[in-house]
Amino acid sequence: MEVNKKNVEKIIEAIGGKKNIEAATHCVTRLRFALQDESKVDEAALENNDLVKGHFSTQGQYQVIIGPGLVDKVYEELIQITGAERVSKDDVKNLASNKQNPIQRAIKTLSDIFIPILPAIVTAGLLLGINNILTGSGIFFAGKSLIQVYPQWADIASIINTIASTAFTFLPALIGWSAVVRFGGSPLLGIVLGLILVHPDLLSAYSYAEAKTNGSVPVWNLFGFEINKIGYQGQVLPVLVSAYFLAKIETFLNKRVRDSIKLLIVAPVTLLITGFLAFTVIGPVTFAAGNAITTGLVYIFDVVPALGGLIYGGLYSLLVITGMHHTFLAVDVQLIGSQGGTFLWPMLALSNIAQGAAALAMMFVFKEQKSKGLAVTSSVSAFLGVTEPAIFGVNVRHKFPFVFGMIGSAIAGVLLTINHVRATSIGVGGIPGFLSIFPNQWGVFFLGMAIVLVVPFIATVIYGKWKVNKSVDNGQKLDTETKKNSNRQPEPDQTIKQVIPTKEDNEKSILYIKAPLSGNGVTLEKVPDPAFASGAMGQGIAIEPEDGKVVAPFDGVVAHVIKSKHAVILEHETGIQILIHVGINTVGLKGEGYTSHVQTGDQVKAGQLLLEFDRDVITNAGYPLITPIILPDGQDRIERVEVLDPSQLQSDKDVILKVYLKD
Repeated sequence: MEVNKKNVEKIIEAIGGKKNIEAATHCVTRLRFALQDESKVDEAALENNDLVKGHFSTQGQYQVIIGPGLVDKVYEELIQITGAERVSKDDVKNLASNKQNPIQRAIKTLSDIFIPILPAIVTAGLLLGINNILTGSGIFFAGKSLIQVYPQWADIASIINTIASTAFTFLPALIGWSAVVRFGGSPLLGIVLGLILVHPDLLSAYSYAEAKTNGSVPVWNLFGFEINKIGYQGQVLPVLVSAYFLAKIETFLNKRVRDSIKLLIVAPVTLLITGFLAFTVIGPVTFAAGNAITTGLVYIFDVVPALGGLIYGGLYSLLVITGMHHTFLAVDVQLIGSQGGTFLWPMLALSNIAQGAAALAMMFVFKEQKSKGLAVTSSVSAFLGVTEPAIFGVNVRHKFPFVFGMIGSAIAGVLLTINHVRATSIGVGGIPGFLSIFPNQWGVFFLGMAIVLVVPFIATVIYGKWKVNKSVDNGQKLDTETKKNSNRQPEPDQTIKQVIPTKEDNEKSILYIKAPLSGNGVTLEKVPDPAFASGAMGQGIAIEPEDGKVVAPFDGVVAHVIKSKHAVILEHETGIQILIHVGINTVGLKGEGYTSHVQTGDQVKAGQLLLEFDRDVITNAGYPLITPIILPDGQDRIERVEVLDPSQLQSDKDVILKVYLKD
C-alpha cells in the first residue's frame, strides 16, 4: 500500500507541527513521539486521517497507531518531511521520561517495580480467598466455620494458607528482586537483600508492637549504639530504598574493580554495606515513615470514611488512565502488612466492575453490530479485573459511560468505607474479588457490587438512548464506526466457533490460519495494550504461550522481521498478511531473549520454526508474554473473519482464524 504524502503531512500538523516534535521513532505498529506540548495535539484531525487507526498518550509518549508494514513507510515519509534525525526507541523513551515531572517519574518507577511481581501477589490473594472460605465463620454454618464443622478439612486449609501466605511472608525478597532490576543491579543480590530483611533471627515486624510495649525488643550493640534487631515483614519502603542503594553501590564497584577479582569483591562488599545501612539507617527511618503513612490513611478513613470512599472510589478509574493506580499497589501491600488488611483494594475491585457495567450498557445504545461486540467483550474483561479495553475502547471514547461508571463506584466507595470493609489480600479486581474480602463483610461488599452493576448500567442506557435520539434528530450517529478511523475493518463475526469442516472449507476462497504458538487462546480484549485490545490494529486472537517457539501458521513468505526480533509478518500466496507479535512492549528488550530463524524474503512452510524466545528473560523484564496474532487492517481481499474456539491450542494443529476471501 502506497502512502499518501498529504496524509503524513496532516499527521504532523495534527500533533502540533514539526516544531512540536522533540523526537520520533516507530515500532512494528505505531509511531512514537516525544512532544514539546501534548495539548497542541488535534485529536479530531488524527481521527479523520485515513492512515491513523488510533492514538493515545502513555508515560510521556504520544503514540499514533498506523499498522504493521505501513508504519515503516509513514515513518520514512515523516522523516523526509520534517528533516528530523532517526532516533532509537530508547531515545524517545528517555526524552518522554525527562518531560515527566518528579511525581510522574516516581509513579512510573513504582509501576515498573510492582507490575512484574503482581502475578505472585494476585495468586496469593486468590489462594487466601479459598482459605477464607474454609476458615470464615458464618459462611456456611451459623457461628461456625467449615473446618470447625468438618475438622478433617483443617489441615488442608492450613496447607493452603502456608502456600498462599508465602508471597506476603517473603514479600521483601520479591520487591528486592524487582527493584534492583529496575535500578540496574543484579537481581540475585536483590533477592538476597530481601531475604536478609526477613531473616528468622530477627524479631518479626508483626511482633514489634507487642515487644515494644513489653520492653523486649532485641537489639544489636554496635560500639555503644543500640540498633533494633527487627525484620521488615510486610514492609515496602525499607526494601525499596535499600534496593536503590544496593544497585548504585554495585554499579559503582563494577566500574572500578578489576574483572579478575569482581566475584570476590563486588557482591560481598555491596551486600555488607547495604545490609549495615538497611539495619542502622534506612530500615528505622523508612519503617517509621511507612507506619506514619499508613497511620495517616487509616486516620482519614476512620474520621471521614464517607469522604475517603467518595474520592478514592470515584476517582480510581481516572487513576487508571493516568497510570497513577500502580502507586496504590504499594500502599495496599503496606496496609496489609501493617494493619492486617486494606480498605483501598475493595474499592478498586468495584470500580473495575462499574466500568464493565457502563461498557456493557453501551451494547443497548449502539446500533452497529461491531460496536455491540466490542462493548460486550470489553465488559467481560472488566468484570474479570482488566479494565483497559472497556475504558479505552468504549467508555472514555464516549465520555458519559466513563462518568457514570465513576459515579457508581463513588457511591459504592462510600458504602464500603462507612462499613469499614477490608480485604485480606490483593486478588482479582473484579467480580471474583469477593474472595479477598473478609468473609464477615461479604454482605456489604455484595451490596456495593449490586450498586456498581445497576447504577452505571441504567444511567448509561437511559442517557445513551437519549443522546442517540438527539443525534438522529441532528442527522448524526453515535457509533464509533461512523468515524473514519474505525470503519476500515470488515465486520467480524463476534461469535466464537469450533471448526466444522464443510465442502466450502476446501475452496480457495477460505484461508485457514493455524496457531503459531502452543498455549491458551484468549480474545484480543484481554491484551493489555489499547492498540490491540480495541481492534484498531485489526482482527485476530491472542495466545498466552506455554513454550518459547513460534512456527509458521501457513505456507508463505516472510514479509518482514522486526529488527528487535519480537515480531514477524508473514504473507500467504493469496496476499493475506498476518502479524505475530510476541509479548507487549517487548520492543524495549532490543532483541534480548529472542532468536530469529528466518529473514525477510524467506519462503517458509507451515509448521516451520520462525523464532524462539526466552520466557524468563521477557517476564523478568516485566513484560507480558501474551502474543497477539493479527490480520492487519486494510487488506482488501478479506471479506470477513471467524475467530475459532480460543481455548487450549497446539501450534501447527489447531485452527484459530478462518478468513473468507473476496473473489
